[in-house]
Amino acid sequence: MNFSVQKTNWKKVRTGAVAFFHAEDKRDIRNSLKTLGRNSVSTAVETLLEAGDMAGKKDELLIVYPRKSEAAAKRVFFVGMGKKEKLSLETVRRASARAAKKAQTMKAKSLAIQMPQVPGASGAEIAAAVVEGTMLGLYKFDKFFKKEEPKVPIDNVIIIEDNGSLHGSSTAEVKAAIQEAELVTAATLFARDMENEPSNNKYPEILGNWAKDVGKEYGFKVTVFGPKELQANKMVGILGVNQGSAKEGRFIIMEYRGGPKKDAAPIILVGKGITFDTGGISIKPAPGMGEMKGDMSGAATVIATMKAVASLKLPLNVIGLVSSAENMPSGTAMRPGDVLTYANGLSVEVDNTDAEGRLVLADALIWADQYKPKSVIDLATLTGACVIALGHVTTGMMGTDTSMMERLKVAGEVTYERVCELPIYDEYDELIKSDVADIKNVGGRWAGAITAAMFLKRFTNYPWVHLDIAGTAISDTAGDYIPKGGTGVGVRLLTQMLKEEANA
Repeated sequence: MNFSVQKTNWKKVRTGAVAFFHAEDKRDIRNSLKTLGRNSVSTAVETLLEAGDMAGKKDELLIVYPRKSEAAAKRVFFVGMGKKEKLSLETVRRASARAAKKAQTMKAKSLAIQMPQVPGASGAEIAAAVVEGTMLGLYKFDKFFKKEEPKVPIDNVIIIEDNGSLHGSSTAEVKAAIQEAELVTAATLFARDMENEPSNNKYPEILGNWAKDVGKEYGFKVTVFGPKELQANKMVGILGVNQGSAKEGRFIIMEYRGGPKKDAAPIILVGKGITFDTGGISIKPAPGMGEMKGDMSGAATVIATMKAVASLKLPLNVIGLVSSAENMPSGTAMRPGDVLTYANGLSVEVDNTDAEGRLVLADALIWADQYKPKSVIDLATLTGACVIALGHVTTGMMGTDTSMMERLKVAGEVTYERVCELPIYDEYDELIKSDVADIKNVGGRWAGAITAAMFLKRFTNYPWVHLDIAGTAISDTAGDYIPKGGTGVGVRLLTQMLKEEANA
């Protein structure tokens, strides 16, 4: 898909459809009518608007057809954005996604979008939102469908501005924003592909291969530990969780050294890579278990974010760590009551084998210490308790690095991958005390998302943030640009934060 920006009148753009975005405001719609030109379309557009067929509501899309003698476009979309006072880059993303999906449904090979106005947003920011909404909205994991009819892709998306202004941005700035948004969104789609891949095609070795491919493409070092290296480095979490599987566990190290000083303290991203989670001996109920192919979403986010960072050539040192295992029940599986003693000497009673994510993350958090990191951020589909607390709207966030948490909150508002801070008071430590070891891996019924974070905290002695993406990484329903299945959440969030870090 090719994106471009043109300063021209919409009538001159030869395209399958041209989209005008409207707020829920009569004056805004009438201004668009003036831009459109009352004689340019064959339908009495003003009559349709007055009849209420287009009021600018966020779920509306009206199609009219231009006169061939007046315009080169085949169709005109009026796309609602909702209340004027709530206009934002997010409403642009959603409107762009709906316009793109409608254009694809009508087998249009190209789409032009009249650049909308968003209070406080520059032309570069608006153009980036158009790119994000379009690419994310058109995503579909369809590799296993029988291909009977060739799919008609949208090859070109043209952002047009016909009043000579790009809302405070130069043409060069808009083009740069488009290119950057394409790279970051492509990385997000890569994360979705990894999440949606079925587990018969995806196990720890495959995650390692995907990481190696990214490192090879962008020229940075990737190291993958197999069973011998896991044993040598006492990575008992990965080994313990994986011991019921016929597949081998892996620990993945991705080292991007783009900073001015290669030895400067890095930001470390840690991902949970459980390629399928049955729950082990503490087996999950059968309904919905197929979704557990996405229990490696934290790993997908880390691998894809490393791809985004490298493609943007950010002047930072960033390291990605992924702990990967397959949690299966068998005669060799880890049992409730087993005790693991980690490389840092901390002993853990395994009270529930379905609380396996924190066990494998602990190995990575211990490994991260050797880098003397500036900050460590882990991502994991860790607890159903977080979904109960926050639903599928926002990611749970806990940690000790208050500065980084504030920066992630800001980045979350920009990308609309929002985070919500939960407490980690010392009193919660009481819930993970064990009678036979230093700590146990579950804390009981109450505050499950928090006690999981308290467990991870015991393996950190550096600035640290934990993101529980259990509610946001996998979607049960499709939205404007969020598909059913893997969402790729976290890639745009982390990349936005890292871009701000690079510009600081």
